[in-house]
Amino acid sequence: MKNDIKNKLFVIKIGGNVIDDEKNLSSFLQSFASIRVPKILVHGGGKLATKLAEQLGIVQQMIDGRRITDAETLKIVTMVYAGYINKNIVAQLQANGCNAVGLSGADGNAIIAHKRIHPNIDYGFVGDIDTINFDFLQNLLQQNIAIVQSPITVDASGQLLNTNADTIAQEIAKAMSKWYDVELIYSFEKNGVLLDINDETSVIPTIDTKSYQILKQENKIFAGMIPKLDNAFAALQSGVKKVIIGKAEDLQNLIKNKTGTTIIQ
Repeated sequence: MKNDIKNKLFVIKIGGNVIDDEKNLSSFLQSFASIRVPKILVHGGGKLATKLAEQLGIVQQMIDGRRITDAETLKIVTMVYAGYINKNIVAQLQANGCNAVGLSGADGNAIIAHKRIHPNIDYGFVGDIDTINFDFLQNLLQQNIAIVQSPITVDASGQLLNTNADTIAQEIAKAMSKWYDVELIYSFEKNGVLLDINDETSVIPTIDTKSYQILKQENKIFAGMIPKLDNAFAALQSGVKKVIIGKAEDLQNLIKNKTGTTIIQ
């Protein structure tokens, strides 16, 4: 593919709260299936892994919203994320006439990562991304196959790792932007980035670098949204054309830029 003639590619991340809602997930996947250009869906895990861990008596630790992934927890998240959730999504897309393949990072060496190194916290089997296998992903897209990427990656020695899905979406979008006009969409249960977390009508239509710094300084952005926005700006700085954050059930309008929050340089 020539760099001066780029095809459009949507990289869409779906939030766990939507995965947990069978009706909303079904509606979202119908909309995703109807997208007629190359597309990659990145999903997280929802509450099922935590629920299963509790049933098995495996204590779960969270630090700043990030799961500590010990050896037993890794087994659970691999089964749930790369197994049940991933294949359920693929099956529903097939039912909607969208040929799709579900991947972990180990499949085709799609995503190579390394175990996170932190000076004070042992996150266990949590991965930070090193490389995205562009050639492998592009080959699937060129066959008109939608990619459904789970948040399980792998290191060079074959160790599976639990990796943040927002970051996976960002890294895939960045890697693919050298050959595609990539639009990255973070779709979740809210209408967009809100000035008031309890008011769905308080959507900020557009955020640029300057306004983002001001909003953070004035503590007007919900803390849980900041990592998502940091990922969004990092993606834009690495060649991604556009980043949109908004409600998963309104995917078609997000694609058309009619709703949600658009992140720009």
